[in-house]
Amino acid sequence: MKSTYGTGCFLLLNTGETAVPSRARMLTTVALQLAGRRTYALEGAIFIAGAAVQWLRDGLGVIGRADQSGDLAAAADPTQNVYLVPGFVGLGAPWWDAEARGALFGLTRNTGPRELARAALESVAYQTRDVIEAMRADWQGADRQGAGQTVLRVDGGMVASDWTMQFLADQLDAPVDRPAVLETTALGAAYLAGLAAGVCPGPASFAATWSLERRFTPTMAPAERARRYAGWRNAVHRTLSTPPASQEV
Repeated sequence: MKSTYGTGCFLLLNTGETAVPSRARMLTTVALQLAGRRTYALEGAIFIAGAAVQWLRDGLGVIGRADQSGDLAAAADPTQNVYLVPGFVGLGAPWWDAEARGALFGLTRNTGPRELARAALESVAYQTRDVIEAMRADWQGADRQGAGQTVLRVDGGMVASDWTMQFLADQLDAPVDRPAVLETTALGAAYLAGLAAGVCPGPASFAATWSLERRFTPTMAPAERARRYAGWRNAVHRTLSTPPASQEV
């Protein structure tokens, strides 16, 4: 599985030569086609990822630079359970609710920039888990007891944040692999152009150049992981424009 974290987030599960019809409101798409051989994927689109950090910087003015968000989140009060549902332009997969709007839950008098930064970064991990949980309904042969067999490869500017990637691994209960080249999507597009022009090596040789910069492994206790995710799901259901029963995945 691969997930790109930019302004939004797009997560792809390679399903090989089989186009898997989604029962959980994922997108069935073509991942690539080389030498007439087509490879399919399931895709989940998250509308707001890094844009939540941009909102903290440009909309609220609580940070001066995007890379300050991780340090703020690390210093947040751990006893405050603040959730940001970033439905600024509706919610994407697996909810597909264009009428939903953003909301903050769990605010107290002690909530400040640190807690808002943590809630913004955590929302990216929670949304990723929403998509992966939905994909598991479509994933033939998956370990349906949890995400322990999943390894998520990530790329995009947002993955430079160690704090965010660690929380992502904790919520997924799975390793998260960050590559040496963070802009893997751009690199892959350039490679395919080079391959078509005859100036790049075959896929196997190119794949061998991929390099792991760091693997983040889950450390959160299962009970804490479940408690936090239950709070997120409750917050999402309060934000949806239609009754939760009709939106449940």
